[in-house]
Amino acid sequence: MARIVVIGGTGYAGRHIVQEAASRGHEVVSISRSEPSAPVDGVTNVQGSVTDLDTLGDVFENADVVVSALSPRGDMEQAVIPALSALVDKLSGTGTRVSVVGGAGGSLSAPGGPRLIDLDFPDEYRHEAQVGVDSLALLQNADASLDWFFVHPAEVFGPWAEGERTGSYRDGGDVVVRDADGNSTISGADFALAVVDEIENGKHSRERFTVGY
Repeated sequence: MARIVVIGGTGYAGRHIVQEAASRGHEVVSISRSEPSAPVDGVTNVQGSVTDLDTLGDVFENADVVVSALSPRGDMEQAVIPALSALVDKLSGTGTRVSVVGGAGGSLSAPGGPRLIDLDFPDEYRHEAQVGVDSLALLQNADASLDWFFVHPAEVFGPWAEGERTGSYRDGGDVVVRDADGNSTISGADFALAVVDEIENGKHSRERFTVGY
């Protein structure tokens, strides 16, 4: 059993990861600025903000994995990268693994590139995609003592396309995952399945990977 701390545990990706990890018997701590509307049995909920790590006390101590599921929207639009940078500095050399939930924009459209963000990418999602790209670069440049993994969801991923848990997914490596019809989708539950599988199996040390059907 691992001790897993999920930052943004009441957001779309975060709450699914919290639910999946708890269902497998892991010790789960969810950090969010708001109280969960539907608390998960056995999960410790901590109310606070990672924009000031000192206010969170010792919540990260003895954590096996810290998952950042922050979304660069609203008042967090410019705050995600500074918060992640502070978290990386805090956890480097501690033995705690860091996971970051990114967006589809930084994944490759085909082996060798280009990235989705470098193609005909919607302007309304460009900032969020760039934050994901910058988050990955931050991890790649982190001290070698920090183990991490970064997960790109499929292009269609969010509460507007919830989908159901199928219990399956495909790992596309650096390349966005598409089905035979060219669609790139993943439900929140199956995305969380991939994240917790990686926490348990550790196939991607200091690597990023994409998830889809």
